Amino acid sequence: MLGSMLAIIGAMDEEIELLLGELQGREDLTLPGATLHRGVLDGVPVLLTRGGIGKVNAALTTAHLLGQGATSVIFTGVAGGVHPDLRVGDIVVSTDLVQHDVDVTALGYDLGTLPGEPATWTADARLRALAVAAAGDVGGVRVIEGRVASGDQFIASREGVGRLWKNFGAACAEMEGAAVAQVCAKAGVPFVVIRSVSDTADHDAQVDYRTFMPLVARHAKQVVRGMLERLSGAAEAN
Repeated sequence: MLGSMLAIIGAMDEEIELLLGELQGREDLTLPGATLHRGVLDGVPVLLTRGGIGKVNAALTTAHLLGQGATSVIFTGVAGGVHPDLRVGDIVVSTDLVQHDVDVTALGYDLGTLPGEPATWTADARLRALAVAAAGDVGGVRVIEGRVASGDQFIASREGVGRLWKNFGAACAEMEGAAVAQVCAKAGVPFVVIRSVSDTADHDAQVDYRTFMPLVARHAKQVVRGMLERLSGAAEAN
């Protein structure tokens, strides 16, 4: 862990405030469009921040984090369930990520593919394994590894969910992860996206989202802290 710095991003205050309250040696860094919080959690040096909603905000914040020395990135927060087996509170650990709202099919590209870019961005295997292990400690929820579909849209209809399942085989839908993945991939920095399901297609998405946000925020915190504990333990073993 010597010389390493783990970045943790949540899109909204609710997704990071539980972690921020436990950050030791906190130092706030104000940058254009973002505030980063440097400190230590579970013996691991971290940069913690609210990235903002949407892909542009996520990309900007990720670039700031890498500029401040982040050597790996975790994005945590909520998502809408797409996989038919997911229920509110379940956890998705990203295998890869796609921008579902990109459409250059008129020029012969596959749906979701940006010209000159890969079709998807693959999450780091080690961070994935840590996330799956930590998520397994959260009681009463299903944990799956799967594709995260990102776009500047709140998917709130059965039709929208069905489209993401049919076109991309996505496990969940959110608004930031693929942008984080794209920036990290270009910089050669390992990353993983961890999403707790706040709403599903078989309920009222807006009601579910607001009702279950505190629960899934606690799940997100528990997974991140579990990862940090494992990283700290591995560092001490070395």
